[in-house]
Amino acid sequence: MRGKATAYLQTALANPTADFRPGQWECIEGILKSERQLVVQKTGWGKSMVYFLGTRLLRDQGKGLTLLVSPLLSLMRNQIMAANRIGILAETINSSNTDDWEVIEARLLADKVDILLISPERLANDDFRERVLQKVANRVGLFVVDEAHCISDWGHDFRPDYRRIVRVLQALPKNIPILATTATANDRVVEDVAYQLGALNVVRGSLIRETLALQNIWLPNPPARMAWLAEHLKNLPGSGIIYTLTVRDSERVTEWLKANGYNVAAYHAKIDSEAEEQGSEKEKHRREHLEHRLLKNEVKALVATVALGMGFDKPDLGFVVHFQRPGSVVHYYQQVGRAGRAVDYAYGILMGGEEDKAITDFFIKNAFPPQAHVDKILGALNAADGGLSVPMMQKQLNLSYGDIQKCLKLLAVETPSPVAKIMSAWHATPVNYQMDHEKIRGLCELRQAEQAQMIDYMKTKDCLMGYLGRALDDKTVKECGKCVNCLRHDLMPTTVNTDLANRAAIFLKRSYQPIEPRKRWPTTDIFDYYPLKGAAIGTDIMAEQGKALSLLGDAGWGHMVREDKYNVGKFRDALPDGCMQMLETWQPQPQPIWLTCIPSLTHPDLVPDFARRLAARIGIPFVSCLKKIRQNEEQKHMHNSFQQAKNLDGVFDVDQASMPSGSVLLVDDMVDSRWTFTVATALLRQAGCPAVFPLALALNSPRTD
Repeated sequence: MRGKATAYLQTALANPTADFRPGQWECIEGILKSERQLVVQKTGWGKSMVYFLGTRLLRDQGKGLTLLVSPLLSLMRNQIMAANRIGILAETINSSNTDDWEVIEARLLADKVDILLISPERLANDDFRERVLQKVANRVGLFVVDEAHCISDWGHDFRPDYRRIVRVLQALPKNIPILATTATANDRVVEDVAYQLGALNVVRGSLIRETLALQNIWLPNPPARMAWLAEHLKNLPGSGIIYTLTVRDSERVTEWLKANGYNVAAYHAKIDSEAEEQGSEKEKHRREHLEHRLLKNEVKALVATVALGMGFDKPDLGFVVHFQRPGSVVHYYQQVGRAGRAVDYAYGILMGGEEDKAITDFFIKNAFPPQAHVDKILGALNAADGGLSVPMMQKQLNLSYGDIQKCLKLLAVETPSPVAKIMSAWHATPVNYQMDHEKIRGLCELRQAEQAQMIDYMKTKDCLMGYLGRALDDKTVKECGKCVNCLRHDLMPTTVNTDLANRAAIFLKRSYQPIEPRKRWPTTDIFDYYPLKGAAIGTDIMAEQGKALSLLGDAGWGHMVREDKYNVGKFRDALPDGCMQMLETWQPQPQPIWLTCIPSLTHPDLVPDFARRLAARIGIPFVSCLKKIRQNEEQKHMHNSFQQAKNLDGVFDVDQASMPSGSVLLVDDMVDSRWTFTVATALLRQAGCPAVFPLALALNSPRTD
């Protein structure tokens, strides 16, 4: 049997002399013997080849299909291409290929699919379980859990939907082989996964990556790191990945590198969803297109968030650079391990900065829903007859869509669960549920300890690869002989070109943020006071695209805006000057001939004072025609679109008699949800203003990946 498997391997790799890496054949043999295995092997070892060849050999014996649970769509696309190369018919059912589901389901029922790839979230879908999973459960020949550390509460990337895997396993025949794989599990996570999945044969190999040359560079501010990239990226071999912690940094670093002549592209989870919102068929599946461009070396780098992470396989990736420090050694090992799989030498450059800790603290703080959110949702469900959909909850509860989904996901995977979903409505069950605060506290403390370990990694004088191995409980640690600490000299320069750093600082000051006009109301009858009806926001009352001078708190103007608003109480003169520079670049048309601002009863002078100074610099009149006629809750305390828009009903009025004709600049200090600008614009347009251009000092954007 091994000879047959070797022949398949050589065909898959197009290499007539290829042979198995240490441990690969033994794992395949375990599959053929119906064993349950947890395989912990370094990135690039070839875990996917184990289950592909295992699938091929089982299918040759007449066994059923392989069901593979895999966490990322980028991982799925990569694996499907690899499976096709060795003659395996692989299919996936996910949100990006809904048009193909009916055909795929027919192939599954006809036993014409060798391996079905699904996300763990798909297991939560009632329709999928009834239409697909229940019908093929008795014909599953192999069950694979990729990135199995996600099963563990104590894994670095806990995903509640992975808990459902345990329930699926309990429903499958006991003689089905199980293969769980990961490259990023320490002893504690291995024990937890093995406990949850049942008796497992744990196969552990060395995690040391011999081809990776590691170096850490401390550059405290973003302009310095951007300057380093602009100067040195060209000297890194081949193509690679530049990781950022946030979407906005992914886009901003991309723009900077493009301005410096590099062929790069931003990659993050929002790319496809933004295309869908805009209805652009051409731009849908853009992430897949970007992956192909990197695979074909058509770009120097993708500037990516963790959305391009687990499982993305480009064997000749020449480098991975981190623009900021990840939150844990495990995150870092998993990401830097994308590089150097099939080349003799690849770089892993980790840059650290002053903002890293704040970003990681934000993610830790928001990892679990607070008890108050859980209580609100369970209270609403218990009081509802016939259950509540998520949009119905948004109307009743001042919680964001994301917070509601986070709570429901956590509650749905509890055993027994206090909620149940029937069609689109969620219902409360008789379960008396209390969150395990002690467990959550322990998890948050663990995350903080992991962050401290990453700071220590930045400072260590020991072998960097050895440090990573010890952090992952690798018992085979040895000095790599390639990292900056082993060689005692820099692999890449650590200096920064002063001129480039100054240019980067200016670039950040001119990284103006678009304020896109909202095009739909949250519901058709949201307002009682204003005559604004219907689902669509008509072009006759819609704003033009606006601009924000900065991102709140960022290097450039953003830190000035935050300091002045919260500590000084008056915006400095440099900010109107900055807006003047922005307007010279922006040049809105038809050109605004007057200026007004969003009024406030709480801080009546802050924004008007700034607006008057800006109007004077532009040379157009400031007209205070927009009035606030009643106090409302601060918009920052409203957490979803329905609540944000409803909170503005009857708040503003327009003094039409004092309003000049012609286009207007509508000024506010900060913008987040855009509903204040949207409602104020609608009122100004109804009063006869032909065009309204929103202008804000800062975009108060949450940090997201």
